[in-house]
Amino acid sequence: MIDLSTWNLSIPTHTEPSTIATARLNNGYQNQYFRQHSDGSVTFWVPASGSHSKNSDYPRSELRETQADGTLSFWYHASADNYLSAVLAVKQIPSQNKIVIGQIHSKNEPGSHNDPLLKLQYHYLRGVGRLELLLRKRPGDAEVENILLAENIRLGERFGYDLRLSPSGMLAVSVSSNDGDNGGLHRELSTHWGNQQLYFKAGAYIQDHSGPSSEGGRVTFYWLKSRHR
Repeated sequence: MIDLSTWNLSIPTHTEPSTIATARLNNGYQNQYFRQHSDGSVTFWVPASGSHSKNSDYPRSELRETQADGTLSFWYHASADNYLSAVLAVKQIPSQNKIVIGQIHSKNEPGSHNDPLLKLQYHYLRGVGRLELLLRKRPGDAEVENILLAENIRLGERFGYDLRLSPSGMLAVSVSSNDGDNGGLHRELSTHWGNQQLYFKAGAYIQDHSGPSSEGGRVTFYWLKSRHR
């Protein structure tokens, strides 16, 4: 069962994206871009032709961390141990073969940088998927390091990921699949990230923006949990 009580949802509707508030999301909300199933899982669908935000070229159906009352959640990593864990399966990919399935993002505010600290990306390459960590060393860096975490993740195969960012700024990322394809990374972040207000995102954020309405990304999450303690 996925607890949606501390998330809102962005979906690629019509000419611009729509945000589904936390309370509405937890009142059984679903449509063509987001389905809640009887087993507690949820499926995200993103057509390549979908709308996108002004800060991105690509469409998404993606959860964004909030407080229980629906206000947007932001945190400094020094304030707690910060965790995001998920179990999911990628069911369909767009022609560009890339879907971001989890993020640690930074707040867009004066004196800050509206940059993800990291993106976890499923990349379908030569008939099988790989999990890549797209890591930004410092806020504002244009260059992003691409780190291979695991290979041989088939379409439809269940796998899990865990993200942890400690109060001291130690980042730990681990992934594991049903077939035993595992990988991870531990790294101390630049101290500059300590000045950034951060938040988690999870879902299907395809790295593609052209194609027929039938082309896109489909991802089912069976477990999703964020914690700050």
